[in-house]
Amino acid sequence: MIQAIGLTSNTRKARPPAVDDVSFEARAGHVTALVGAPGAGKTTALRLMLELQQGRGITYFRGRPLHRITHPSREVGVLLGEVPGHPARTVRGQLRMLCAAVGVPVRRADDVLEVVGLVGLRDESLGTLSRGMDRRLGLACALLADPHTLVLDGPAVGLSVKEGRWLHGILRAHAAQGGTVLFATDDAKEAARTADRVVTLEQGRLVADQDAAEFARTRLRPRVAVRSPHAARLGSLLTKEARTAQRSVEVVREEGNRLSVYGSTCADVGETAFRHGILVHQLADETGDMGPTPAKASPGEGERTAAEPSPEEARPAADPSPVTDPSPVIDPTLFVEPSPVEASAADDPPVLPPAIAVRQVRSPLRPLRYELRRAAGVGTGYFTAAAVLVSSVLVSVLLARIGHTPQPRLLAAWPRELPLPPAALGAGLLGAVAFGEEFRHPALAADRGTVPRRLGLLTAKLLLASVTALTLAFLTVGCDLEVLYLVYGRELTEVPSDWLSLSASWFGLVVGCAWAGVLAAGIFRSTAAGLAAVLAVPVVVVPLVQKVLQGPSVRSAAGFPERLRELVLMQWPFGGEHYLAAAVRVLAQPVGGALLLSLSALLCAYLLTTLRSRVR
Repeated sequence: MIQAIGLTSNTRKARPPAVDDVSFEARAGHVTALVGAPGAGKTTALRLMLELQQGRGITYFRGRPLHRITHPSREVGVLLGEVPGHPARTVRGQLRMLCAAVGVPVRRADDVLEVVGLVGLRDESLGTLSRGMDRRLGLACALLADPHTLVLDGPAVGLSVKEGRWLHGILRAHAAQGGTVLFATDDAKEAARTADRVVTLEQGRLVADQDAAEFARTRLRPRVAVRSPHAARLGSLLTKEARTAQRSVEVVREEGNRLSVYGSTCADVGETAFRHGILVHQLADETGDMGPTPAKASPGEGERTAAEPSPEEARPAADPSPVTDPSPVIDPTLFVEPSPVEASAADDPPVLPPAIAVRQVRSPLRPLRYELRRAAGVGTGYFTAAAVLVSSVLVSVLLARIGHTPQPRLLAAWPRELPLPPAALGAGLLGAVAFGEEFRHPALAADRGTVPRRLGLLTAKLLLASVTALTLAFLTVGCDLEVLYLVYGRELTEVPSDWLSLSASWFGLVVGCAWAGVLAAGIFRSTAAGLAAVLAVPVVVVPLVQKVLQGPSVRSAAGFPERLRELVLMQWPFGGEHYLAAAVRVLAQPVGGALLLSLSALLCAYLLTTLRSRVR
């Protein structure tokens, strides 16, 4: 059950609030529709309920506000707008990634794909989906965690008539199993046809909270549906007779040979057709304006004509029905053969995915599984690694031909003119993409409004970035050695004597750049900002550190390793003091010290932003 109490949005520049003191209930086992004209405040009300927008009021989901629920995605399934996902990711990959995020078995993705009729499109990328298929995928994401409550904004937008019936069947089936369904729509016909209870908003205020039958009787206009091969002539005669008799009659031309007549009766329309010898194939009273969707007619045919109607009679003030739209839309299912996916979804009765019997307990491996699926689901990492290896080989061969380049820089493909070697730049770019992609395609923010800044997610991203950076650094040196051996022989492939400290410096540089990209992208919410922070280390921070180290000093740190061993008062196993001394020498270098300083500052900034978001 949903209880919304006093929802009020914040005002801006002395404008009235988009939602003003709205309170209503959506009961379990029922489908509730939130109806209003565009701009009435439906989406704002939903965002206030889900705590995605700041304002006043509170919403209880089965007695608890959303921020008090341990697993919000298991309680509330949300569909607001299009599905946020990388265009190159496949439909199945998107759902499996979300399965890892919410902690449900991977097979759940195949279950919901079968329910929403996307099994045939599971290997298609998100960027190729039509609007209707995107809505199906959004519904699959909402059903993924087997939630008790569904909150949907315009779920039938972009769907055909058959697909709309299928969607409404899914919503009713969910309510029949004891769930709560709340959806927002502009179409009063859809609300009266689908919902058990209808909540009407107008200019941000609640104007009605009624059962569907009462809503159709009091807020929708009855009409006479007419189908005739001479529909245009009959419409003109009805308009003429109504004008002569000074009656308020509105005639709307719809698709095919159909008319919708408002303000008249079947008897009057039938008598007019009989007097003028017009053949009529259908003549019926319809309540709630639930007839076929109007079609786009040629100029003159699609215009509504009325005989001196008053404004109240022509269109009630609270009627949100789009029947009077002067530019109706042709139903595409009348002209296009439905695809097999649409046909199966429209013909088969709606069946919900099976309930999740066993849920995975909270585990520190869940963010890592999510991050692995996120990184492996698109080709960005593979293309970046390939570009780094190719550029490193070319630069290394070119430096060897020119000469006068030390062997460590030659193997790292790091000329003095570049601030960083290609491997470090590539690792920093991949680290920045790890968080920048979350903000550009916020798959985790559908029911939270922003990408969660949990430490578990940050740890998973740093860990995966470290493994990726180490692999990239190792492959870079290996490829450079192999190509240099093939081109120039063994002269340039000898292992340096101080290979241990050089390796520590090399791996530390690449991993540090990857971490800087992750942290900066998480703070500034942009891939470009993360890469800029990586470049700022050698361009800005290193000169500052060098200036500080080269300044006047009256003391030095000579003999630091020996004093460190004396402080420990024990013999380090396996010569650990040598590794510690090597690490200290790496950090004493300008690049190492600058990188450590930058990482410390970025980590502190990230923790501060995390605490601030939690306080909010």
